[in-house]
Amino acid sequence: MAKLHSFEEIISWQKARELNAEIYRVTNNNEIFNKDYGLRDQMRRASISISSNIAEGFERETTKEFIRFLYIAKASAGEFRSQLYLASDLGYISNDEFYSLNEKVNEISKLLSGFIKYLVGTL
Repeated sequence: MAKLHSFEEIISWQKARELNAEIYRVTNNNEIFNKDYGLRDQMRRASISISSNIAEGFERETTKEFIRFLYIAKASAGEFRSQLYLASDLGYISNDEFYSLNEKVNEISKLLSGFIKYLVGTL
């Protein structure tokens, strides 16, 4: 694997950035979410936490610290998934929105797992 020079090169970060934009689009254009600002804001924060922890971990410049932050990002993906189910159960989002967001966050989680395994193997 070629050496990464910035967190922007990391595919899981790129995908998380897309997820951030999509959750903002979904929640901005939804009257129900505008009334339940607690869940809306928590979902936004969990999504942002994924990309932010990938970036912060990369900038720590040690593999052990990076791995730790990738685990935190993966945990935030789990938090987001849980909140996504609640939004769906409450009828805040359509089935299409649920499946699209769920597919994206699951892909990010899998990418993070693979990246963590790779980095652990380099220690």
